[in-house]
Amino acid sequence: MTRFLGGARYPPAFWLLFWGTWISATGGSMVWPFLTLYLRQRLATPLTQITMLLTLNAVTGLVTTAIAGLVVDRFGRKGAMVIGLLGSGLVMLGMIPAASLAAWAALMALMGGLGPVYWVGGDAMVADLIEPSQRASAYALLRMIANLGVAVGPAIGGFIVSASYTLAFILGGLAQILFAALVLLRVRETRPSTPEGPRPLRRGEGYEIVLRDRLFLAFCGLYTLAGMAYALMMVLLPVHVKENYGVPERLYGFIMTTNAAMVVGLQYGITRLAGRFPALSVLAVGALFYALGVGSVALGRSFPAFLFSMVLLTIGEMLMIPTATTLTANLAPPAARGRYMSAYGLTWGLGFRGGAGDRRAVARSGRAHGHLVGRGRDGPPGRAGIPLARAPIPTGLGPGRGAPVS
Repeated sequence: MTRFLGGARYPPAFWLLFWGTWISATGGSMVWPFLTLYLRQRLATPLTQITMLLTLNAVTGLVTTAIAGLVVDRFGRKGAMVIGLLGSGLVMLGMIPAASLAAWAALMALMGGLGPVYWVGGDAMVADLIEPSQRASAYALLRMIANLGVAVGPAIGGFIVSASYTLAFILGGLAQILFAALVLLRVRETRPSTPEGPRPLRRGEGYEIVLRDRLFLAFCGLYTLAGMAYALMMVLLPVHVKENYGVPERLYGFIMTTNAAMVVGLQYGITRLAGRFPALSVLAVGALFYALGVGSVALGRSFPAFLFSMVLLTIGEMLMIPTATTLTANLAPPAARGRYMSAYGLTWGLGFRGGAGDRRAVARSGRAHGHLVGRGRDGPPGRAGIPLARAPIPTGLGPGRGAPVS
């Protein structure tokens, strides 16, 4: 393994997080790609209400992301990770008997809130464990193994849910609980110690330290804009290619499989190569690939052209995400890494909310020009399965892992 990694060596705790991420991602993705179908059958409710459940999940995730950093910096990384994973596992088990819209609203809100608690703590712990020169490669490895889990999980889950949704929920929940137990029993706390012990936060110890960092704030603002382009591509592309050019779901699925396969096979090598250059230069090149990927969709007329657009976007994704997470970790003072990771996580959430707003604007334009979104049909993108496929997976897959999951 060390030879494969180009001589890089990581502590045992990192490798536990590495394999635990695979367990968690595989287990979670056995359930989530099929959740909309399950809710439709279980609740016999309109699709609009199911979409509201996914929105509630995303909103609570944003709220929790905003406060998770304070908790992680104040009380430690390990406890937050255990709570996030254990809570997610119990919520998945709680989905088995849930039979009402109110119960599912509570469960989806809890699930959305627990995910950031884990990944903010996890990304901060990786920054604590790994020296700055190796952080980009470490985040790339975690992202690679998470995408492998998300590629394998639905394939297994498809067979399981065809026999029993209950079994899928049990296995998914147990995967999160198993990872929580491994963290609890085998990982030590890495938060920088404070001799005075627990105490209330003093002035300047909340998010003021983040708000005073002008370089980091500028990075967050620009990264949010990049996230909007990424979200626009992921939300709009399936509708565009199906309704305008007749590309069926089975071929679009191959486009998304290509995205995941590229991350699994190429992420680590690309990150090692990118590490030879300044982080801001890498981010600029990554943003350029985002622009080329999204912009080229307007020129495409066939499946190969849209596949090429996704390849361009994925190259940008592989350049940007580990580099951005590493930049965040390197800019953060050791005692404030959780708060910096929370702020960084918000850029992705806000970018996807903004990207959804862009989708509506494009849809209005489509009614006038009949080109980009179904020749004037402004139908919900969920008809092509994107909110389902890109739904938050409760596996600790924050921005450093590739959120949303590819």
